[in-house]
Amino acid sequence: MQIEKIILAKRPVGEPTFDNFKLEFFNCPEIKSGEILVKVKWLSLDPYMRGRMDNVRSYASPVEIGEAMEGECIGEIIVSKNEKFAVSELVIGKFGWVSHAISNGHGLRKLKRTNIPEQTALGVLGMPGHTAWTGLNKIANAKKEETIVISAASGAVGSLAGQLAKKKGLKVIGIAGNDQKCSYVVNELGFDGCINHNNVTNTKEFSNLIQSYCPNGVDIYFENVAGKTLEAIIPNMNDFGRIAVCGMISWYSGKGIDQAISLPKLWRTILVRRLRVNGFIIFDHKETYPQFIEEVSPLVQKQEIIYKEDIKAGLSNAPSAFIDLLNGRNFGKLLVKVSD
Repeated sequence: MQIEKIILAKRPVGEPTFDNFKLEFFNCPEIKSGEILVKVKWLSLDPYMRGRMDNVRSYASPVEIGEAMEGECIGEIIVSKNEKFAVSELVIGKFGWVSHAISNGHGLRKLKRTNIPEQTALGVLGMPGHTAWTGLNKIANAKKEETIVISAASGAVGSLAGQLAKKKGLKVIGIAGNDQKCSYVVNELGFDGCINHNNVTNTKEFSNLIQSYCPNGVDIYFENVAGKTLEAIIPNMNDFGRIAVCGMISWYSGKGIDQAISLPKLWRTILVRRLRVNGFIIFDHKETYPQFIEEVSPLVQKQEIIYKEDIKAGLSNAPSAFIDLLNGRNFGKLLVKVSD
């Protein structure tokens, strides 16, 4: 049997291109005692993967040249020589951009088959959903009647954060990249408003627009984007406001950094308005995952939480889908359906 994998062919300079990836094939080795062979069904594509392509210090090691790109997957066990795992069981693990994976079971989590679609374990009930819940509740400490602004509001993290914030009684304003996404955020997800950042021509106009949506200021900013959105938000932050720094996708490939808000200006605003700026990485909060599932899973099951998925078919389409993700061309949680 042949295994497909997409490797990091070379490190990107700026935005990734197709030349940074390469599809390879190799013969599946013999499965040894204690191992399992997993057929990957679903691959999650997420913005953090851009950082793994650079050989720089971060909270996790970079992908090495020639290695399969990193990614969390759902797979089905098709061969087992490990007594803890049975054939046909579903497991979640960081198998990467591959069609099949061999594992000794370390770090894998079994996934029960329920009436909720299995791929939600990579989205609204997976890492992005847990990130949204943690950022809102543990990092931002959101309270009823506060105002929260959420960038990338139609994405996997932002869409859930906004819906949970509405359930807590906050005023919720989203920021997204086109009118279709903004309409979805307001009319389907129930946000109080949404701003299309591509409709504004400069930072002052953007900041004034945020002020018109948030006349009493912004108590919480859920940061997924950075760039011009961050610069427009900062003047609107209330005293003792909180910024939950989840991501900064607009800067991941180096674009716009030279034009970014100056550090002294940002630092002064943080000081005089006594802002709390807290970066967080979700694997530091594993202990809250059961609480998140207990709270959110019933809401998904009862369709009180809405989620959207952007599904691409075939492992070979992962590079183009990932490049689209970094440019905001996805709509909802981006997944690759690797196999049936």
